[in-house]
Parts: sequence; structure tokens; C-alpha cells
Amino acid sequence: MLNNIRSKQIIIIGAIVLLGAFLFTRDIKGLVKPKEQTTNVPAAGQMTSETPQPISLEEVSASGKTLISPNFAAEITSLENTFKASPDKVAAAKVLAQKWDDVEQSAPSALYLEIIANQEKTLASWLITGDRFLKAFDNSRDSILQPALLQRANAAYTNAVSIDSTSADAKTGLGITIVNGMGMPMKGIALLMDVVKKDPKNLKANMSLGTFAIKSGQFDKAIIRFNNIIAIKPTPDAYFYLATAYESLGKNTDAIDAYLKSKKLAANPKLSKFIDDKVLELKSKN
Repeated sequence: MLNNIRSKQIIIIGAIVLLGAFLFTRDIKGLVKPKEQTTNVPAAGQMTSETPQPISLEEVSASGKTLISPNFAAEITSLENTFKASPDKVAAAKVLAQKWDDVEQSAPSALYLEIIANQEKTLASWLITGDRFLKAFDNSRDSILQPALLQRANAAYTNAVSIDSTSADAKTGLGITIVNGMGMPMKGIALLMDVVKKDPKNLKANMSLGTFAIKSGQFDKAIIRFNNIIAIKPTPDAYFYLATAYESLGKNTDAIDAYLKSKKLAANPKLSKFIDDKVLELKSKN
């Protein structure tokens, strides 16, 4: 019985990682065995250091350039040289952050946004820095880089909360980083619950609570959470998570319906193929 539950947990978490790749990169790079994927995800409560670990901007930039066209890489190299020589680092960093965003490379963008935030020290600058580090964390499959990205996101949101302790975006971001490994999960859950209590329609906080419910095996709670989210705003990811929760409870008919709605809303060929295969698998069990 316990082995079956653990197997379901691994499958569900693997599906979540797969969808995360789709949502953040707008493409599925390929199906990776769930066990392989989960080895790169920090365990809840694993990282407790409040001091952000060093990340080499040069190394992240070099890695990012291998994922974009040579023309864009050359343009960024030119902008980096301008940044190094510029007396106005903030202005030059803003140009580079935007350029890295344009080519959907979140990690180098986040590092330049952090440079800006350290100078401007505003709520808005720390929030966008945290968001970009969190996006980079979700996109990364580098087991060494991931914890450092999460720590930097946590630090950015901590700075945002120190500026405005009532900011729902700051508390949500901070809660997400804690749940993902920067402390005791229940502390992060408490922050997210506080946001939802004050703003029941806060999609980001609700989505985070729903995905945590799936990861922790609380599938009934996840179903309630994602149905509530869909009532606010139907999205492909909400339907996908709902489907995985139904599937884990053996409610295959409901799972199929949710998977197909996710497929229709996403309109992504690779995700569609994954869902088609999943639907065939579930139908064979009915």
C-alpha cells in the first residue's frame, strides 16, 4: 500500500515538473523519467541558509548564449561590454535584463535585475527580481544552480516584504520559495493561506497551494482548490493539475475530462501528444 502511494507521488510530481517546463518555456523539451526529474528538485526544508549562494554571471551568460541564435548572442556580448564600461550600471543592466527576457533566458535576466534592485531598493524592483529568479528556478534542470536560484528569489522577496509587509505579491513569492525548500513548508503555507484569506481570488497563491496539495498527497484538497481556481479563471495548467489529482484517486473519467480541457486551452502540439497518450492509458483502465 505504502509503495503504491509513493509511486503515485513520484508520477504526480513528475507530471508537475513536466507541465512546469511547458508553462515557463512555452514548450516541452521532452519527457524525462519522473525519478530523474525529482532528483533535481530540492526537498522541502533542505535549504535553510539565508545568505544567497554565489552565481557566476559570466557562466550563466555563457550557458544562456548556447540556447539562443548566434546573432542574439553577439548582440548580448556587445551589450555586456557596454555594461562593463558604463558609469550608469543601472541603465545598462536594464537593457541587458530586457534583452535576456526577449530571448526567454530567465537566469541572466534575474541577475541583472538584482543589480538594479540593489541600487533602487524599491518594492517593484525586488518583486520583479524575485519573480525572475523563481522563473529561472522552475526552468532550470541544473541541480547545482537550482538551489542558488531559489535562495536568490527568497532573498529578493524577503527584501520586498521588508519594504511592504502587506504586499500580497511579496508574501506569495516568499511563501512559494519557502514551500519549495527555503525553510519549513508549513511556514510558507501559512503565508499563502494568509494571502488567500484576504484575497480569495488571488490566482498565484491559490495555484501554489493547489500544487503543494498534490505534491504532499492531499489530492482531495487539490481537487477543491483547482476547481475553485477554474471558477475564477480557467487555464490549461489548472485543468492539468486537476486532472493529475483526479487520476491519483482513480477517478479516471473526471481526469480524462480535465486533461482534454487542458489540451484544448493550451493548444500546444507536444502537450497535446502527452495528453492523448495519457487519455488512451486511462481509457484502457476503465
